[in-house]
Amino acid sequence: MFTIDAHLDLSMNAMEWNRDLRESVDAINVREEGLTDKPDRVNATVSLPELRKGSIGLVVATQIARYVAPDNTLPGWHSPEQAWAQTQAQIAWYKSMEEDGQMVQVNDLTSLEKHITLWKDNTPSENKRVGYILSLEGADSIVTINHLERAYNYGLRAVGPAHYGPGRYAQGTDATGFMGPKGQELLKEMERLNIILDATHLCDDSFWEAMDHFNGHVWASHNNCRALVNHNRQFSDEQIKELISRGAVIGGAMDAWMMVPGWVRGESNPKDMNCNMDVLIDHMDHICQLAGNTLHVGIGSDLDGAFGTEQCPYDLITIADEQKIPALLKKRGYTDVDCENIMHGNWLRFLRKAWA
Repeated sequence: MFTIDAHLDLSMNAMEWNRDLRESVDAINVREEGLTDKPDRVNATVSLPELRKGSIGLVVATQIARYVAPDNTLPGWHSPEQAWAQTQAQIAWYKSMEEDGQMVQVNDLTSLEKHITLWKDNTPSENKRVGYILSLEGADSIVTINHLERAYNYGLRAVGPAHYGPGRYAQGTDATGFMGPKGQELLKEMERLNIILDATHLCDDSFWEAMDHFNGHVWASHNNCRALVNHNRQFSDEQIKELISRGAVIGGAMDAWMMVPGWVRGESNPKDMNCNMDVLIDHMDHICQLAGNTLHVGIGSDLDGAFGTEQCPYDLITIADEQKIPALLKKRGYTDVDCENIMHGNWLRFLRKAWA
């Protein structure tokens, strides 16, 4: 089944992990043998061939570069200008993949419909370009508000104002506090440019402030349920209901610590924690029950977002295994139409409305 994955850090893997994503996952992992500089070396799940193998023909692909103040212990860049420069290296990689015939940017209704038609024809998927919608995870690299329009002009179509910790425009995971005037100015400019607000990673205070000040289109690219795993990274039922009321789609994430309670990073392993893909369905089902339908759930796997097979469902070897999801849904009583909604239909409906 044609599939859309709404959150993949492809350029981060290419430019910081130094992975040639044109290679097979096996080849990437072989080349990393003996490396210990990243936590997920030799455990990669994502590559362009595996996306094609899994019929994942359209992805939301990120730029990401955090600014950290002197008292911030998180990894990041020491100035917004450095962070901006890092995102420019990342967009250069996407453009190089376009030039090599591997990827194609999807940034409006015309390019979306053209790409969907291409992927739904009968030609072999290994000959097709992977479409990508460009998103910015954490807005720290937007040096000034004027930089946002510059980014829009090279294809940026979604922004998550925060990532982990305190940000320049909003507060993120494990932080607290409001967006404030600067964040509100960002939201206003996003609304003017028709840039999608990605609510993922916003702390509770910043989330509710964003809902109060932003009147554009909102999604949550990769987020699970606080009712199942009690952590501020997850959405509460109240937040999920707010997103549903705004027509949002919420992408189910496959990071094990977000899927099962009690995960200890660097110590737990998926099999011991009984973390399989059926647990992902638990989170999806919870959202569907709150909504009363299947119109607000999709996939936003975050696979290889600084973790690999050591911290994802044990029955997922590569991202192509997302094709196991429809069968798992059907075991819960979901219909073929429900499966199509979750695998691609909900994201398509959202984008068609946003870009009409």
